[in-house]
Amino acid sequence: MGSLKYFSKEQVINKIKFENPWWKTSKIDEYYSSMKKRLYFDLFSPLVYEKKVKRAVVLMGPRRVGKTVMLFHLVQDLINNKVPPKNIVYLSIENPIYTGLSLEEMLIHFLEINNKDASEDYYIIFDEIQYLKNWEIHLKTLVDSYHKIKFIVSGSAAAALKLKSNESGAGRFTDFMLPPLTFHEYIDLKNLSHLIKLTSKEWKGVKGNYFQTDDIEEFNQHFLNYINFGGYPELSLSKEMQSDPGRYIRSDIIDKVLLRDLPSLYGIQDVQELNALFTTIAYNSGNEFTYEQLSINSGVAKNTIKKYIEYLEAAFLIRVINKIDQNAKKFKRATSFKIYLTNPSLRGALFAPIEKDDEFIGNMVETAIFSQWGHNTEFTPYYARWKNGEVDIVRLSNEKQKPIWAVEIKWSNRYVKSLNKLSNLKSFCKKNNLDRTLVTTLNIEEIKEDDGLMYDFTPSSLYCYTVGRNAVERKFNISMAITH
Repeated sequence: MGSLKYFSKEQVINKIKFENPWWKTSKIDEYYSSMKKRLYFDLFSPLVYEKKVKRAVVLMGPRRVGKTVMLFHLVQDLINNKVPPKNIVYLSIENPIYTGLSLEEMLIHFLEINNKDASEDYYIIFDEIQYLKNWEIHLKTLVDSYHKIKFIVSGSAAAALKLKSNESGAGRFTDFMLPPLTFHEYIDLKNLSHLIKLTSKEWKGVKGNYFQTDDIEEFNQHFLNYINFGGYPELSLSKEMQSDPGRYIRSDIIDKVLLRDLPSLYGIQDVQELNALFTTIAYNSGNEFTYEQLSINSGVAKNTIKKYIEYLEAAFLIRVINKIDQNAKKFKRATSFKIYLTNPSLRGALFAPIEKDDEFIGNMVETAIFSQWGHNTEFTPYYARWKNGEVDIVRLSNEKQKPIWAVEIKWSNRYVKSLNKLSNLKSFCKKNNLDRTLVTTLNIEEIKEDDGLMYDFTPSSLYCYTVGRNAVERKFNISMAITH
């Protein structure tokens, strides 16, 4: 047996130079510069420019939502803002060439290559940080030791990231979450914003932004494409990938997260079990589940299922929504709950893209709408379920935990003409003193009143767009208020 060989210092240095072409050209690779920035960029970049607070910025999010692209856009933004190109370094920790090196050793290589010492302002980017064992301890030490360097890291096995950045990075890390694309970002990315007009709706004396379109048929077609391909920036822009989304997403997202990231982070022995559970959930996204039923269907023990659901939620693959009863009371012990994919495109990639009259389209429209609410961190949505009734989404007030609004999601126009088919929604609203409710439709926009209750009928696609857009714009307004 010979001794183990690592890459030579020269090989490491050549790789670092190769990963940072802007040292010579002052420009990032055209592959990245030709891509449109995500709207989240303007929320993320101020954290990097913030110098008063000594913190590393941790960019988190599921795989394939554009974290690496955002980091390259950041490099170009720094250069455009007069940061010397050689003061910015990008390192992809996933690359085997860095195996066995600590973050500090990589930093020292970088300083050596450019004949620099640690007295200048630098921006050091570590991409896919989760591949380094105990990364958070390394990173905290760097933040404490190098006062003029801004460290930016990204990672997608977010469960571990969240967990670890909270424990050991207290006061040293600022977390930034990059979710899958909203429908609004998808429309922006595809340069389709001309389809949208801004209007406003008044609700209890408060005006809110609302959006309309002159061509609901075309808009609905884009909504369907969003459900099938739109959560992932690259997939939504590439016809080639759309012809075989399964190959692209399954290998890159499912295999890496389910078969590699989660097992290595949590010591999961039986990856087939985890895979079987996830497949069951993905196929039935938006349905109500119980631990018993999942256990029977997937053949996995109930306690193991509880743990797996936590892991899948922490990896941003699913979101569990809890229920309340007809009086908006939470259950002491929740035996059943709904589970949604955080990104509707995952289902199409695993099974097959969905058509507009598919029997499962209702669930996927709901999944898409819930994924927009995932961008709104101000409240937790619930669904209401009682002996013979259900309401899809309810928001409770923070103080009194009383319903503020209720929404019923339908991919159909038939309820506009038959309000009596909405009796569950009506009884829930009456019981909880709501005088107005929103019901989504296929393509009709109309307001109706019956028995003191106003029904606001709105196409699902426009509602989805509005929720996602308002969530991102609200975040932007909050961040502007904080930074100015």
